Amino acid sequence: MKNWLYGLLALALIQSAIAQTAPAPSYVRDNYQKFEYKIPMRDGTKLHTAVYVPKDASPAKKYPFLMQRTCYSVAPYGPDAYPGQIGPSGTLMRDKFIFVYQDVRGRWMSEGTWTNMTPTVTDQQEKAAARADAKKKGKAPARQSALAVDESSDTYDTIEWLLKNVPNNNGRVGQWGISYPGFYTIAGAVAAHPALKASSPQAPVSDFFFDDFHHNGAFIQAYIFTFPVFGVQHPHPTTEAWYNDQFIHTGTKDGFQWQYDLGPLKNADKYYSNNFYWQETVDHPNYDEFWQKRSIIPHLKNINHALMTVGGWFDAEDLYGPLNIYKTVEKNNPGTYNTIVMGPFGHGRWSRETGHTLHSNIYFGDSIATFYQRNIEAKFFDHFLKGPGDGKTGLPEAYLFNTGRNEWRTFDKWPAANAQTVPFYLASNGQLKTDNSGAGKGFSEFISDPMKPVPYTEDITTTQGFTPFNYMSEDQRFAGRRPDVLTFQTDVLTEDLTLGGEITAKLKVSTTGTDADWVVKLIDVYPPDEPNHPYMPNKNITLGNYQQMVRSEAMRGRFRNSFEKPEPFKPGEITDVTFRLQDVLHTFKKGHRVMIQVQSTWFPLIDRNPQKYVDNIFKANADDFQKATHRVYDNSVIEVQVLK
Repeated sequence: MKNWLYGLLALALIQSAIAQTAPAPSYVRDNYQKFEYKIPMRDGTKLHTAVYVPKDASPAKKYPFLMQRTCYSVAPYGPDAYPGQIGPSGTLMRDKFIFVYQDVRGRWMSEGTWTNMTPTVTDQQEKAAARADAKKKGKAPARQSALAVDESSDTYDTIEWLLKNVPNNNGRVGQWGISYPGFYTIAGAVAAHPALKASSPQAPVSDFFFDDFHHNGAFIQAYIFTFPVFGVQHPHPTTEAWYNDQFIHTGTKDGFQWQYDLGPLKNADKYYSNNFYWQETVDHPNYDEFWQKRSIIPHLKNINHALMTVGGWFDAEDLYGPLNIYKTVEKNNPGTYNTIVMGPFGHGRWSRETGHTLHSNIYFGDSIATFYQRNIEAKFFDHFLKGPGDGKTGLPEAYLFNTGRNEWRTFDKWPAANAQTVPFYLASNGQLKTDNSGAGKGFSEFISDPMKPVPYTEDITTTQGFTPFNYMSEDQRFAGRRPDVLTFQTDVLTEDLTLGGEITAKLKVSTTGTDADWVVKLIDVYPPDEPNHPYMPNKNITLGNYQQMVRSEAMRGRFRNSFEKPEPFKPGEITDVTFRLQDVLHTFKKGHRVMIQVQSTWFPLIDRNPQKYVDNIFKANADDFQKATHRVYDNSVIEVQVLK
């Protein structure tokens, strides 16, 4: 009865929150006037742009711009076609801004040629282009060279045009975007137009060698179905998805089996022989200039407007991006208003309210997206675009959700100033210890067979689309019971333990092969008597002894010393493999245990390593794949940051 009453009350509160957040179907049409423009860039390329202006805008009532640039279409197209909602949230839509949506170069209704993660023009390139322009037309102002074209210049040119051609604006511009549009947001923040006052890159892609398509050089094979979206040029500006006929039709819902039956990655060429991004990925297996020049991270300097980077702790696609963008901006731009928000969300899930906030089988609370939209996001944009615009927003430097206590925490810096580094040693008896007394040459070993890989999830139903986000907090009992997964755990905790900050795996390993991948997972082991919560999506799961994955990461061993210059392992030689897992804020409660799992396959999240060194795994043959015995020595350590 008690659970029933609790559920009924919670449902009523959620329905109320959603009702207040969701707009009427005709709200946009009733309150905004839509315009479409072809905005010329400095090189003459015209970008399709939809602008929604509040109907009550006037010389006496001016509004700021709030813009999103995207490769995923600004549909619906046509000046009389209106979407059900505009802006980052219903809250901001009702607050009213001049909302701007733009198709980036080479996409949908815009002209130009599409390229993934448009390289940012360097100072040297820009100076050379500016000198060339100066010879033709006189001195070119900063960022105005016709040859120095990138996402920063396109954002600059768009803002300049909007200010001059859309009436009743207040002269301030903000931008936001989730996922790939998050990349365009942070790229547009570089060498920015002076009218740009606030940027919010959300789940931003930052570097395709560490985000989305690779993790520490390991290819994210689960993304293999997405290549038509990113590797086919549109023939001309269009409102139709020109790449639809390029999708792979598997004929099965068993994603694991289809990926397994595909065999070596070279077999994907039969589907993608004309896909330019697949061919680029195959031809650049290492972190060479192709990938390096597409990273936005090195360019995050001289940013002088407000930034609020947003991410989700369970984002299976872009967790590296928000954390590293925030930290890099913080390091390179002292004095800039720079904040970070991390919630208990999967990819972009803070943009829509789901009521009960769940990830896999874990319940974090109710209406958390609505809280973020009203109390964090709206406050940020209102302050910098309509308010005083100073640094006194009332928001903290870091607004982070503790995924073990299910509560928001605030910090004046991240990682927190009081975070203490604590080592967890991987003892050969399966213990996870904070001291390495007795450690010598003991080791734990397992046989890794790429023909019998460890699945990354028990969900076998997904073959199309992006990585299933549930695995980021999924129960790991299915993996820990396999002989090719090493398990280390603490005794039952006698008091709460809060991990808050960075995690570094410092493994001492050896292999009988010449190449290997290393996967490390941080897991919260629930007590045997843990009760199920009222909103379990899978009634067949019990939370007693549940092994909740809190954080995980893969490292392609060939890149242990350099992502540019891979090298093989020497069979039997003890070797250091050190890599970062992404940050965490999670309390392991009294009565729980901390667990670390180590494995070498994680299929088909990452592709299989042949375990025989080959120059390019994308071109490996079937007979290159071999079994190997891996050892993890007991002086291996996982360093975590603990908050007291």
